[in-house]
Amino acid sequence: MKELKDLQLLIDNAVTKLTYPVYPAELYEPISYILKMGGKRMRPALLLMACDLFGGDVEKALPPALAIEVFHNFTLMHDDIMDNAPLRRGKATVHERWNQNAAILSGDVMLIEGYKLMMQVEDRLLRVILDIFNKTAVGVCEGQQLDMDFEMRNDVKIDEYIYMIRLKTAVVLGGALKIGSILGGADMKDAELIADFGENLGLAFQLQDDILDVYGSPEKFGKQVGGDIISNKKTYLLIKTLELANDKQTAELNYWINLKQFDQQEKVEAITAIYSAVQVRQYAETAMHAYADKAFGALEKINLPEENKQYLRDFADGLMVREN
Repeated sequence: MKELKDLQLLIDNAVTKLTYPVYPAELYEPISYILKMGGKRMRPALLLMACDLFGGDVEKALPPALAIEVFHNFTLMHDDIMDNAPLRRGKATVHERWNQNAAILSGDVMLIEGYKLMMQVEDRLLRVILDIFNKTAVGVCEGQQLDMDFEMRNDVKIDEYIYMIRLKTAVVLGGALKIGSILGGADMKDAELIADFGENLGLAFQLQDDILDVYGSPEKFGKQVGGDIISNKKTYLLIKTLELANDKQTAELNYWINLKQFDQQEKVEAITAIYSAVQVRQYAETAMHAYADKAFGALEKINLPEENKQYLRDFADGLMVREN
């Protein structure tokens, strides 16, 4: 079986070989620009991994894997416009470097280019695979809409948050694994189980991300610690703390959330102190472990040799035990 890093490298090399027309430049240049920014290539690598685990041909699975990567980057291009983000992976975002209209239209073409790549699977599997791709793509858009809706609300509940991150983050992992497994020759039962594994692992991973944003060390986390607190992001920790807090703590939380001018470090420290007082980290970790257990439960039922299951277990452990 191929190592994950080898699959990621395979994707990276294939991405560099993707070519687009030269004219009109404002339509096609942004596509190459965002795809060359790099990233972990985790989603397409998962598709190749699942194909490999079920005994399929990884080379044949490259076009649909690239379709997942092109689709993912299309969502990033449009998300950056919605978030008004100036940077992505340390470089100017497409709408900053070109303009908003170019980023919208370029993103539209990227989505179509993703479909063109997905269409390269063999005819007998095309309808089934396009159906999974469609459901995945719609889910991501629904998740993004809910994420934006939540920014305007102060009454978001935990189950709504889980539903949103399932759509926005987890379904792509599940969808990539499902498509890869079918390309590898899995039957629909195993394809659904590996999708279930991916989805629940995605939820656990996102909850871990929420925890690390507050309690991680910046060197190991690779991001600014407390970024979610500074931007009032509705994370598991904030939503659960609003549920658990007493009147005094709720008032202090709302004071910091509504404050327009503030010292970032002071805000992070004040809200982290409330999080610690209500012991929200333990709740988040319990939820994270519950989804990881669900992922492993689905994995046990998959009809694969034990060594292949162990490969998936090791992958999941590697994803979940990021140092904090």
